[in-house]
Amino acid sequence: MKRFAALLETLVLTPSRNAKIQAMARYFQTTPDPDRGFALAAITRDLTLSNLKAGALRQLAMERVDPDLFLMSYDYVGDLAETISLIWPHPAEGHGGEHLPGVADFIAGIESRPKSDVAAHLATLLDSASPSERWAMIKLATGGLRVGVSARLAKTALAAYGGQDLAEIEKIWHGLAAPYTGLFAWLDGRAAAPHIQPGRIFHPMMLSNPIDESRDFDRLVASDYQAEWKWDGIRVQLVFDGESRRIFSRTGDDISAAFPDLAVALDGHAVLDGELLVGHDFRPLAFNSLQQRLNRKIPAKTHLRDLPAFVRVYDMLFDGDEDLRDLPLISRRQRLEGWMRRHEGNRLDLSEILSFENWTDLARLRIQGTEIHGYEGLMIKDRQSLYVAGRPKGPWFKWKRDSRMIDTIMMYAQRGHGRRSSFYSDFTFGIWRGNEIVPVGKAYSGFTDDELRELDKWVRNNTTNRFGPVLEVEKRLVVELAFDSAHDSPRHKSGIALRFPRISRIRWDKAAGEADTIETVRALVE
Repeated sequence: MKRFAALLETLVLTPSRNAKIQAMARYFQTTPDPDRGFALAAITRDLTLSNLKAGALRQLAMERVDPDLFLMSYDYVGDLAETISLIWPHPAEGHGGEHLPGVADFIAGIESRPKSDVAAHLATLLDSASPSERWAMIKLATGGLRVGVSARLAKTALAAYGGQDLAEIEKIWHGLAAPYTGLFAWLDGRAAAPHIQPGRIFHPMMLSNPIDESRDFDRLVASDYQAEWKWDGIRVQLVFDGESRRIFSRTGDDISAAFPDLAVALDGHAVLDGELLVGHDFRPLAFNSLQQRLNRKIPAKTHLRDLPAFVRVYDMLFDGDEDLRDLPLISRRQRLEGWMRRHEGNRLDLSEILSFENWTDLARLRIQGTEIHGYEGLMIKDRQSLYVAGRPKGPWFKWKRDSRMIDTIMMYAQRGHGRRSSFYSDFTFGIWRGNEIVPVGKAYSGFTDDELRELDKWVRNNTTNRFGPVLEVEKRLVVELAFDSAHDSPRHKSGIALRFPRISRIRWDKAAGEADTIETVRALVE
């Protein structure tokens, strides 16, 4: 545990990407199985323990320290594990963490005990640990380990450690499970690469980059690219073989249970890439309709009836067990079209390829699609592009519709999390409805660090009321919000919800009376 805690501390405190890779590689080299494998799973957030809940941890902490002190500290720090690790009484002199269990034994000790005994067991371990070791153990037990390392960076460290190509690790990753003993045996040179059935697992998706209208079109040849509509749904990967039918989000989360109507309709053996939408007869409804189903692990019967799921398919990774990712897009498209003709169904719809002669034609199509039909924008893809995991620069672009802008008034503020836990960085904004201000959305991005400090100072100096962790502020600061679209929603008093709101500008120069009205925003509802 001491070695794992030291690794986490290094990852948190080290800004350098290369230094993080080196730290992880050293850990893999010096740590035996299965500890290193479970540590890897924790770092990549593929480790889930269910035997200890946050409520039990809070109760445990308040039994050891003054409850008011704990609650005030938690309110200030913003992270439960960090708060407990710092406020927990220090061990007696000479009583360090030498006898703490390793990562694998710690996990087994948490998961094998009755729920009623877990908190007491953890308390004993915390008594013997340093603050960094406490933090590591609590994070292991509760999940949510965020140390500035993405899953891809951890896999990059594996590639560096084992002298292998990152792409080869990516190809097999989602067929593996903790503690990854077969993976490490391969990386150590003691065995061949683990054998998986690639046509039956999730594969990291290929992503696009926003197009730079001022530069990219001058260097791109229109005839080399194909264009499709960009739909306002969620990206999914369908993996099915007749026996298993699974739906994965872009992050690899299995969301099949939330969409049983779609899963049951998958026929054949393939891995397909597309956009999940809801609606009848392949006519997609607005994103807020889809969101009603995303918020449920198991859909209600009314959702299955009124909001049936379907996928607009635009790529094919596997045809049966045949890997198509090294074929150019134009060839994968031909295979997909043939497959779709052989597997007609009521839940899969082939994405349309748009006809255009030049970039001017495509710009005209974009305006028609976004402003008249409400599409999210365009996808522009190199016809010769291979399917490459990650976000390679050049082959795929997204050309989204222009952001909407409205002037809003700050109403409430709340502290953020992580490095923002000491700042008020989560804000609720409103618009005018007659003579009252009604909430229209929340935003916590779009500003610089300097602007964050300015906003935090303004909130502290202009607080009028407190509701637990939420501060109410004077209704006089105008903030320009950018957003992608507006939809009807019962969640806000205004009856409107903004899609992807973010702060565009702080309008220190504007008076609150100049903020937008509900009539203005209502006209933007799709």
